[in-house]
Amino acid sequence: MRYPSLYEVNTRVWLDRLSREAGKPVTLATVDDATVDDLARRGFDWIWLLSVWRTGAASRSMSRSNPAWQAEFRTTLPDLVQDDICGSGFAIGAYEVDEALGGAAALAAFRNRLAARGLRLMLDFVPNHTALDHPWVRTQPDFYLHGSEQAMAAAPHDYCRIETGQGGRILAHGRDPNFPGWPDTLQLDYSNPALQAAQRAELATIAGHCDGVRCDMAMLLLPDIFQRTWGVTSPPFWPRAIAAVRDEHRGFTFLAEAYWDLEWELQQQGFDYCYDKRLYDRLRRADAGAIRAHLVAGLDYQDRLARFLENHDEPRAAAVFPWPQHQAAAIATAFAPGLRFLHQGQLEGARVRVPVHLGRGPVEPPNTDIVDFYDRLLQVLSNDDFRDGDWSSIPPRRAWDANPTWRDFVAYAWQASHGARHVVVVNYSDHQAQCRLRLPFAGMAGRQFRLVDVMGNEVYQRDGACLVDPGLFIDLAAWRYNVFTLEAVGP
Repeated sequence: MRYPSLYEVNTRVWLDRLSREAGKPVTLATVDDATVDDLARRGFDWIWLLSVWRTGAASRSMSRSNPAWQAEFRTTLPDLVQDDICGSGFAIGAYEVDEALGGAAALAAFRNRLAARGLRLMLDFVPNHTALDHPWVRTQPDFYLHGSEQAMAAAPHDYCRIETGQGGRILAHGRDPNFPGWPDTLQLDYSNPALQAAQRAELATIAGHCDGVRCDMAMLLLPDIFQRTWGVTSPPFWPRAIAAVRDEHRGFTFLAEAYWDLEWELQQQGFDYCYDKRLYDRLRRADAGAIRAHLVAGLDYQDRLARFLENHDEPRAAAVFPWPQHQAAAIATAFAPGLRFLHQGQLEGARVRVPVHLGRGPVEPPNTDIVDFYDRLLQVLSNDDFRDGDWSSIPPRRAWDANPTWRDFVAYAWQASHGARHVVVVNYSDHQAQCRLRLPFAGMAGRQFRLVDVMGNEVYQRDGACLVDPGLFIDLAAWRYNVFTLEAVGP
């Protein structure tokens, strides 16, 4: 499928909720069929199980003692208890399925159940760092970036003293170049060829459990970024690692968490998809012109972007996109080309982001307006015309002289191989706006068309020649949208 969809599940929080609802422990092996069927019914192609790997005890202890994190946890869960803090899913002690989730056999069974319903499984790969008590600390301390007394004095948040198999050492915490180190992690040294070989082996192990991986902070391993962060020269990692996995697992998929406009570079190094943070940021700024400008890039780039309104790192969409702007942003995102990326809780209007250190989330009543909207949206997106069709951007044009509101629109055309045609248009502003859209479809002249809004209840009949020139007239209230299917009327 050219434009698949992915659903991110916070595994530990999800299973905790299912366990509480069932009144007994639920693991990946015992999730009921109705729940798995519902994932398939919604039309997803991928299920990303976040945080299935074993978290180190030392890193979990850090999560339970860090004052700043504790404050965040208590904001999320006012009734927080220590057992709720299971440690960050990105402070990995080993790529072994946590026994609390059912272990490796439960994951394999769950993967088979997904596959039987046409769903593929994605898991985490965290390449930049490990937990504080990963076995390599004892057996391979040279896999880590070492510091000095001087470096530790200059940047105490970036280093720690730790006992290794070769005695006490000062090791660096994992970090990106813009923030202090993450104190529950240790930074891997990609200038060490042996470390790179070991990480390729880790990837090969993970690939045996799933159909794809989401690679945490993938851009941190790019040689120029690693140099900027640590002042250390390292050879490229991704091209060789990705190629090695695909030699053994044909069609294996790589998704990069990517920032700083490095998406294209990571695509060239082998990634199938990269986060599209730029579109997300422009949607939050409510800048329709910037959104249109972003979407004029070639499809060789856009088809490989992961479009989202929220994920486990971002605030909840329902909390930052007021209703009905939330709807407009979702339409603009979901009908753009690329991987459609949705997050657990987004479809119900959850407003509280759950830190990845926690194994329990708050109980939030679903927002019925948001539930109804996403139910309809996912139903429309399940149409193969939007999953395998041809997409193009439609530049909005002035509706009449001295009316600048055409600038507030974002519009797309979709055409299926069997000839079906669709138009998506969004007034991405807080006021009424008008524009014209010159539809880019061939064979319109001399025919009448019925425009049926499949996300609403509007139906119009228009002359085909007028849809091309001067173009379809659009008049929409603030944040409103149409998803029109064009139906030919008569011969």
